Amino acid sequence: MKKVLVIDDTEANIQLCSFILKKKGHEPIEARNGLEGVDSAINKKPDLILLDIQLPDIDGLEVAKRIRSSEREAKTPIIAVTSYAMPGDREKIMKAGCNGYLAKPINVDEFMKEIDRYLEV
Repeated sequence: MKKVLVIDDTEANIQLCSFILKKKGHEPIEARNGLEGVDSAINKKPDLILLDIQLPDIDGLEVAKRIRSSEREAKTPIIAVTSYAMPGDREKIMKAGCNGYLAKPINVDEFMKEIDRYLEV
């Protein structure tokens, strides 16, 4: 069982991601804002991080940068799960330290392929 940190401020998104992860045998860890997400990434040692970019306190780009600045978490894969789809957004997200990018609304098949790719199941 792999631990997956879901950082999102929308309850429906957290519930959907957590449901899918549990069905696949993974343990979801939930964080509802950026600061809580950074803390959980450092202290709970997830195997993968799913990161919303638009958060109420610090944005996901800053969250990714802070997680990347932590020694151990610098290697933890981060997938941005976001509604940001303007030209240049993907590049900005990847430059901040994310390894992957999924657009909202979530396509369950694409979501699981990306999860499986990073968790090597």
